Amino acid sequence: MSEAFLPFALPDIDENEINEVVDTMRSGWLTTGPKTRQFEKEFAEFFGDPSLQAIAINSATSGLHLALEAVGIKQGDEVITTTYTFTASGAVIRYLGAHPVLVDVDPVTLNIDPAKVEAAITPRTKAIIPVHIGGLACDMEAILDIAKRHNLKVVEDAAHALPTTYQGKLIGTLESDVTVYSFYATKTLATGEGGMLVTRDPKIAARCKVMRLHGFDRDAFDRYTSTRPAWHYDVIAPGFKYNMTDIAASMGMHQLRKVSRFHQRRQALADRYTEALASLPITPPAHAAEGEKHAWHLYMIRLTKDAPVDRDTFIQKMADKKIGMSVHFIPLHLHPYWRDTYCLTPEQFPVAQTAFEAIASLPLYTKMTDDDQERVIRAVQEILGG
Repeated sequence: MSEAFLPFALPDIDENEINEVVDTMRSGWLTTGPKTRQFEKEFAEFFGDPSLQAIAINSATSGLHLALEAVGIKQGDEVITTTYTFTASGAVIRYLGAHPVLVDVDPVTLNIDPAKVEAAITPRTKAIIPVHIGGLACDMEAILDIAKRHNLKVVEDAAHALPTTYQGKLIGTLESDVTVYSFYATKTLATGEGGMLVTRDPKIAARCKVMRLHGFDRDAFDRYTSTRPAWHYDVIAPGFKYNMTDIAASMGMHQLRKVSRFHQRRQALADRYTEALASLPITPPAHAAEGEKHAWHLYMIRLTKDAPVDRDTFIQKMADKKIGMSVHFIPLHLHPYWRDTYCLTPEQFPVAQTAFEAIASLPLYTKMTDDDQERVIRAVQEILGG
């Protein structure tokens, strides 16, 4: 019997999530309601900081949009971010009529290079969006220092970064203005679609809550569960439709309770890859500093110049062996919209360009068995071992 296809990623769902979703469906309350509120409460408590507020949204993209709007980004402003990211990190800036200023990355971590950030600041710069690529924390001390000296807002794109730490603190508890997480199906906490925005600033939180749901001055949950007539509401801003459903929150509550166990498994898988592939012509992903947590959303390897095949051929050969792979990411400067709108060239981003040409992500997910991983390792060794 031939081996079954091994996917790049799978969500880790059990009967707890299933039963909670069924309970929600039977409750008659499907959209933003009591379970979303409970999930927000538990998510905020996860960080151990009573000053943090958590606001559930339908995607990290919407969370980044809400965050930038709430910190005051307007048409014509500039926001600095990395070219080595998913398009959403730049797109949300354009939603507000502002301009993303893309900069290159550190050659080891592939995270945004603070020196490039500082060099890109102009009088129009209003914010920085650092992206914790793959689940490894950016150099936040340097980024926050730059932001403080230049009076810039910091909105962390932490789509990959639960439960990443930096200098002993969970990402989400630093001095940034807002941090945004993704709960997409492949993430370290998965609700299918969804995300969470966290902030200490009560004004930012209040604005995001209003803008999350059409600019209403009251949550629909409050209006529809009141025992007194409560149909009236005021639209106080031209808001969006970015609220999380109780169905997604039902999954999220149970996923959150397993985050530590999930992380332990991801760490073990990452360590095994690093050990087993050490002799091959690859550069492994950067690991976190001693005592810190890398979320290991992704395990991104880079083929070295002496590899027997190029990146694209490697991925095809892995597919021939029925093993799913991916590439994270095609840098923004290579996509037609960003390239043509801002006249970008690969020469402007030599580190990101070189990394992209060599990079591939191996399967890494908590439902992956030791046998599954051994199959991946064996395939990589057969293709790259020469």
